[in-house]
Amino acid sequence: MEVLELAKSRRSIRSYMSDRVPLKDVKYIVEVARNAPSGANRQPWRFLVIRDPKAKKRIRDACEKVERDFHERADPELKKWLRARGITWKKPFLTEAPILILVFGKRNEPYWVESVWIAIGYMLLAVEELGYSTLTYTPSKTNWANDLLNIPRDYELQAILPVGKPRKLNGPRPRLSLEELCYIDEWGKSFTTSPRS
Repeated sequence: MEVLELAKSRRSIRSYMSDRVPLKDVKYIVEVARNAPSGANRQPWRFLVIRDPKAKKRIRDACEKVERDFHERADPELKKWLRARGITWKKPFLTEAPILILVFGKRNEPYWVESVWIAIGYMLLAVEELGYSTLTYTPSKTNWANDLLNIPRDYELQAILPVGKPRKLNGPRPRLSLEELCYIDEWGKSFTTSPRS
């Protein structure tokens, strides 16, 4: 499948079947990610793959604790937005998905956040290519992860990717058109208004 088709077909999934994900597929996903570009080629990412149900439960408990607090403190407009999308502090996908990939970034490396998120973008497309689904879940607080998972202090959790077969595939989300978000030669000058192609 071409990259554009992979990007168009990808969906954020919050409910998974328990079908096993072979480790060879997980290795492929991480192999794709480790080939992403990074600032000064420092490769500031590390990946922790979780299969153990007890470990997934501990991660879910920690995430739900911080998310409950986040949802309680959210301003009314954000609460309304979250409710409209069915997003709550409960995170069952963290125990439903057969695999969790936790993505950490090494602080104080050049462009570490940007580099890690480029690698995550690569992972999303690799997951889609293999016929699985995922979600870039970003807990509102992540400091719990270092203690719970014995992670060195100079690494910070950036995202948790549950990986598995979707219980239900969501339909496409609306996207802005190319003309609405990409300009040529000057801000606001759309590709369609440009006299030359």
